[in-house]
Amino acid sequence: MTSQETVDHKYVYDFAEGNRDLKDLLGGKGANLAEMTNLGLPVPPGFTITTEACQAYLATGREPDGLAGQIEAHLESLERGMGRRLGDPHDPLLVSVRSGAKFSMPGMMETVLNVGLNDRSVVGLAARAGGNERFAWDSYRRLIQMFGKTVCEVPGEEFEHALDEAKRARGTTSDLDLDADDLRGLVDAYKKIFLKHTGRDFPQEPREQLDLAIRAVFESWNAERAVLYRRQERIPADLGTAVNVVAMVFGNLGPDSGTGVAFTRDPASGAQGIYGDYLANAQGEDVVAGIRNTVPLQDLERLDKRSYDELLDIMARLEGHYQDLCDIEFTIERGKLWMLQTRVGKRTAAAAFVIAGQLVDEGLIDLDEALHRVNGAQLAQLMFPRFRLDHDFEPVARGVGASPGAASGKVVFTSARAVELAAEGEAVILVRRETNPDDLNGMIAARGILTSRGGKTSHAAVVARGMGKTCVSGADEIDVNVPAKRFTVAGQTVHEGDVVSIDGTTGKVYLGEVPVTPSEVVRYFEGTLDPHEADDALVGAVHRIMTHADAARRLAVRANADTGADAARARRFGAQGIGLCRTEHMFLGDRRELVERLILARTDTERTDALAALLPLQRDDFVEIFREMDGLPVTVRLIDPPLHEFLPPLEQLAVDVAVAQERGEDVAKEEALLAAVRRMHEENPMLGLRGVRLGLVIPGLFAMQVRAIAEAAVRVTREGGSACPEIMVPLVGAVQELETVRAEAEKIIAEVVGDSGVEVLIGTMIEVPRAALTAGQIAEAAQFFSFGTNDLTQMGWGFSRDDVEGAFFWRYLELGIFGISPFESIDRDGVGRLVRIAAEEGRAARPGLKLGVCGEHGGDPESVHFFHSVGLDYVSCSPFRVPVARLEAGRAAVETVGSDSR
Repeated sequence: MTSQETVDHKYVYDFAEGNRDLKDLLGGKGANLAEMTNLGLPVPPGFTITTEACQAYLATGREPDGLAGQIEAHLESLERGMGRRLGDPHDPLLVSVRSGAKFSMPGMMETVLNVGLNDRSVVGLAARAGGNERFAWDSYRRLIQMFGKTVCEVPGEEFEHALDEAKRARGTTSDLDLDADDLRGLVDAYKKIFLKHTGRDFPQEPREQLDLAIRAVFESWNAERAVLYRRQERIPADLGTAVNVVAMVFGNLGPDSGTGVAFTRDPASGAQGIYGDYLANAQGEDVVAGIRNTVPLQDLERLDKRSYDELLDIMARLEGHYQDLCDIEFTIERGKLWMLQTRVGKRTAAAAFVIAGQLVDEGLIDLDEALHRVNGAQLAQLMFPRFRLDHDFEPVARGVGASPGAASGKVVFTSARAVELAAEGEAVILVRRETNPDDLNGMIAARGILTSRGGKTSHAAVVARGMGKTCVSGADEIDVNVPAKRFTVAGQTVHEGDVVSIDGTTGKVYLGEVPVTPSEVVRYFEGTLDPHEADDALVGAVHRIMTHADAARRLAVRANADTGADAARARRFGAQGIGLCRTEHMFLGDRRELVERLILARTDTERTDALAALLPLQRDDFVEIFREMDGLPVTVRLIDPPLHEFLPPLEQLAVDVAVAQERGEDVAKEEALLAAVRRMHEENPMLGLRGVRLGLVIPGLFAMQVRAIAEAAVRVTREGGSACPEIMVPLVGAVQELETVRAEAEKIIAEVVGDSGVEVLIGTMIEVPRAALTAGQIAEAAQFFSFGTNDLTQMGWGFSRDDVEGAFFWRYLELGIFGISPFESIDRDGVGRLVRIAAEEGRAARPGLKLGVCGEHGGDPESVHFFHSVGLDYVSCSPFRVPVARLEAGRAAVETVGSDSR
């Protein structure tokens, strides 16, 4: 972009120039302010500085050419429209400066209110407010506090200490009891704090305040808490934030003024009704900060019926316009209602399903759109257990059920302690008077959050709902003493480290650990709860949306299961077969002795005897699984890990033998075992003698397993069942390996199956990068591929998955090298490309090639969408994740149809 093009580039938009479709450019807040303006709703006038301006600023460290002039022009237009000038000593225009990214990041970036106030204009503001000096000085102290903390990094607690001291001097606990003189003194105290930490007086020039506030909002995009939140929510780091400059309207002008937050439906349950919080004689930050406890929104009808009725009309209009739950911020200035923000509201997992179903019933959306509005992560949350209260558990306090779930853990009072204990594997409950954005680390680490202040719209509630964390807010019976690391409630004292339990649905708080019970959603999936008979609207909504997902999806969903019990559970959860049956799990427990006999065998006869002893045990395992999966495919992976994993560790065995020898004990058997372990020891066993290599090196091992599979299939078939086995050869890197194993297997299968009608497929696991790159050759010998993305990721990246997570992944995530662990969600550019190459070249060589995936990625929501796009036939995952994969496979299908139609 040339210098002239930069100057000509449009960086600032009046609200009347935008709309909700410009979220990329104007951010969510700016786009929605523009949308409400164009709908004719009462929005204070203002303008938006685009995300492109932020991106340019962050890239160069300075404002892009032309931005200052555009801000000046739009500010002058705003001043003309309002009939006041910024900072005018007689009749000042004041503005708020607010962040607004494309995706909602509540509390993560900066806001500065009352910009334009100074020592002279504060007098003019009081005069314009009818001589209300208290209001003017309250607004000024708020500006210094927010500006100091946000723009100049003055420690916020110093301002809070000064406010507490002013309240103590007045003999009150409420800031509303401070009079104009108290607040004037507080402004002086705040100025001294500002000077001490910045080395300069608080800026008196209004335009300087504005420019510094805008830059601070830009820079807050890369603040530690914002970076952490984006990583948690998987928000791209290069979007930047818009900045909204809005004419101030005041909710702190007296009892006929106030501020509030409203939801068009309950964001916790999805129930229809009037939900929200209102706080008289307050500015908006007071509500979300939870500094004073709010009153329910319904109370506004008694306080100001005209504004209440107008608000309800606007809420209905916005929900119909956005066709979704709307989260609304508003201010009433002396009986005049102003809309400050709307957005599609964050909601709990339960509310997401219930609201989607309601909107279908109301004809606002169709089932495809309903499926689009929920996701697998939310469904997984609904499958967690809840408290079982059939014992004598009495709550000691009750607050607002701000984010559902059942959480027990040790009490901690700081985010740092929450992170520390969680890293040690402890479950913790973070207890605060109210949370603020600096608590994000601790909120992520904790099992649940408990606050003594705030409501459903407080910082704790909004952030917890977004993260799916259990939260109880506004439990005002609890007296939290952070310095002393304790809280008191109902005459009892709870110290840090004591266990409490919180119920984010009911808002109840219990001392000690409360037992849990399975969720009704799990009971529905297991078939023990009829969705048509359930009292809970949630179960009916889940059933309806899952039914549509199953009808829409192209991908089949199988389960990873190694026992009959696992197979039965998977089938109840909707699995359409088994995509991975690990045979090595069948050699554990009492069977280790037989494995030792196999490993220690020195002659063909000894080896054959050991395999013959294992054969009926393996066959019985497969019979049980085939019976449970009657008529559905079962992919059995031949033994994969190195055999020495079934033996004692080398170091421990060597010590045990040495000690026994010292005692003069007979250790001939142990010595033979030690010799075998030493003979088989490998420095890097994951790249050593395992998988197909075992089958080629140890005669009869794979043959025994193939025979057990075939005999089990024939037995189940002759019993009247239907067995559909698929034999998978692991760790193949060259087609010759597969050809060798397949030739031996086909002879055994032909001998065993005879005329029983059983058909056995033979395929391979694509988990070695070379296999993916030579898939065209391997497909000539394989009837199916199953991608083992765990090993494919390990070998593709050169990571040891057993070591790297704790060793350095935290640093990679911190630096932004990873947005998420590649073992958790498929690396589309690298490992995903190997999958795509293998799928395309495999099907080119064998058009009917069946393709699936059986690594952990098969149950990851993002990865399921990728596997759909690549054209796989099925995904396979743990039984508990089967419903999640079913839902995401349906979402992938309707999203593909939607994008094709567009």
